[in-house]
Amino acid sequence: MKPLLRYLYVIYAAILFVALFLIVFPFIVIFSLLGARGRKASWILVRGWAYIWFWLTGLRAENIYEARPIKGRVYIVVANHISYLDTPLIFRSIPFFVRPLATHEYARIPLFGKLYKTLAVIIDRSNNASKASGFKILQATLKEGSSIFIFPEGKFNTSGALLHAFYDGAFRMAVQTQTPILPLLFLDTHARWHYDSFWAFNPGRCRVVYLPAVHPGECNDDAKIMKERVFAAMEHTMLQYKALAKT
Repeated sequence: MKPLLRYLYVIYAAILFVALFLIVFPFIVIFSLLGARGRKASWILVRGWAYIWFWLTGLRAENIYEARPIKGRVYIVVANHISYLDTPLIFRSIPFFVRPLATHEYARIPLFGKLYKTLAVIIDRSNNASKASGFKILQATLKEGSSIFIFPEGKFNTSGALLHAFYDGAFRMAVQTQTPILPLLFLDTHARWHYDSFWAFNPGRCRVVYLPAVHPGECNDDAKIMKERVFAAMEHTMLQYKALAKT
């Protein structure tokens, strides 16, 4: 794409993103008052927003199932993280409600912070009390029968490797709550909108690979073994699909 066309495309996509959000924002404010039911209603609304935005910007989301998740089962969903597009892709590609874990920086974004506060669990990774509180909220979300979503790498993978080292939290929670981990791979988001440039955004396909879920019992209820098994499965599948990291 020529530079001028790229700039025009990115401006168009950004204006469309904000405009669609402003349409759904009043409903999100109302739904934020309704607790768990409001979160699920907001999820449906934002999922519709993501569908429209992807379609109008020429982004083609494609789910690839190495194994299909079981309908109605509660999961801790994890995925790799290397693009600004990863968060919208959560809503576009996951067909069931998940409550994401997000860092406190997202809650400070004007208007969008309200969405994060409604749908996500906000934590400050530098604050132990905040992390402990967020952990309890995520546990309660699982107990109420809702899945959660965590980027186990924490932040953007800038290591140059296919995956950055995982934090332990998702896997410790899986063992403590006996909840299976459902690994996803976002294969193309780094090519659609890499983290190092706002103007790098461009249309094209966004493949999401669903890997087989891993239950704590398959790993002797050992969080470390579970983390290593999920990491190895994700890395191996990325190599299969030739999803080379871009830095």
